[in-house]
Amino acid sequence: MANEEQQQAWAAQGIDWVDNAAIFEAVLAPFADAVLQAADMDSGARVLDIGCGSGTLLQRAAELGAVPFGVDISEPMVQEARRRVPTATVSLGDAQTLALRPTTGEAFDWIISRFGVMFFDDPVAAFANIRDAAAPGARLAFVCWREGDNPMFTAGVDVLAARLETPPAAPDPDAPGPLAFGNAERVRTILAGAGWSDVTVTAFDGICDFGIDGSDGVEERLGLILSNTTGRQASAELQDRLGADGWAAVIEELRDELRRHRVDGVVKFPGHTWVVAAVNPG
Repeated sequence: MANEEQQQAWAAQGIDWVDNAAIFEAVLAPFADAVLQAADMDSGARVLDIGCGSGTLLQRAAELGAVPFGVDISEPMVQEARRRVPTATVSLGDAQTLALRPTTGEAFDWIISRFGVMFFDDPVAAFANIRDAAAPGARLAFVCWREGDNPMFTAGVDVLAARLETPPAAPDPDAPGPLAFGNAERVRTILAGAGWSDVTVTAFDGICDFGIDGSDGVEERLGLILSNTTGRQASAELQDRLGADGWAAVIEELRDELRRHRVDGVVKFPGHTWVVAAVNPG
């Protein structure tokens, strides 16, 4: 089965994502803005959001007068997207293999995504399948994480990773995962191989700001760290090995580290991304 490992992972991670939706919404807002600016879609456009998550871009597209469709591999996030954007048509499935055109057969004018396209085990096949659902001349716009230092994946996480008996291995840059599209040339090669044309890959840096409703962002960042893979591993391993008091001390150490990331009193740091655009030549 294509992307079986990702399907299993996101069945669990989707719950954490929905539980922390308000934090993700605030922290990733600059990148949603970047996708929509690149798309510049018209009212009435048929828009498909790949890896739509809990519905951020679907909601924004609907507010712009577009006709929103979404697909995601995570059932908890699909359910949340349907609740949040009742006017959207949201499908549960894998965009690498799912028949993406609606039963009406009408193709899409725009394909968009915010951090939702880096998880395919065969990205060329996935983007070819996505292109099959696009109208001639339809445009693609998505944002993905850029290679190199990205504090989103390290700030505070390294405190926990250093305590683990078997820290998570460094990710294979070509393996499915959040950093799989970090290399711009690889992105161009994948899209060209899938039949897309006029590919552009532009660096975009947004500020990931964890301060919500006047907070300093420490607890918000802490919550996201503890809900990710390393955080869950650390919680299970360290509470067993160190006991409740030892685990509490680690959490305080983590809070201290996060306080060092405060800028003007708030945890914030740059998010280094690519904004990618392409055209379906038809």
